Amino acid sequence: MAIVDSQGRLFGKVSILDVGAALVILMVVFGIFIFPGASGSAQGAKQPVEVDVIVRGLLAGDPKNVVKVGNTTNILVRKQPSGTAKVKEIKFLPRTVATPQPDGTLKVFPDPRPELALTTDMMLTLANEVPIVEGTPVLGGEKVKVGTTIELDGPTYNFASSVVGIRIKKS
Repeated sequence: MAIVDSQGRLFGKVSILDVGAALVILMVVFGIFIFPGASGSAQGAKQPVEVDVIVRGLLAGDPKNVVKVGNTTNILVRKQPSGTAKVKEIKFLPRTVATPQPDGTLKVFPDPRPELALTTDMMLTLANEVPIVEGTPVLGGEKVKVGTTIELDGPTYNFASSVVGIRIKKS
């Protein structure tokens, strides 16, 4: 009696493909339960962190009532929910235009274009206690650095911002 017959069955009873599929399933189960790997949560000491984000070109009819100091906002980093933060400070940035002068100098004036009346630039300071891993704050399993795009989400707003500053406070 041959070990594998002409139809690819072991000992004439079990298909080689079935045995291969069973081995793959066993290896996956073994990998999940015996060696699960990292849990996905940051394993660092939590410290207070302030993150400055800049919002450019926010189109809103009444931007001063969109986000308010003291409110809590949801944070999404790389489209993944990454916790919440308290809005500590809001600074509205002026919209200006640089105008060359006849003598060759450059002067800055408020932008007179009427279509920009609903466009706002602002800098927000967000505060929370988050894990610090290798000197980098971690929000929802994602390291946050200067240049990272953070999406702010609240009951009446959702817009993108970019991290421009990070301050790790001593606890």
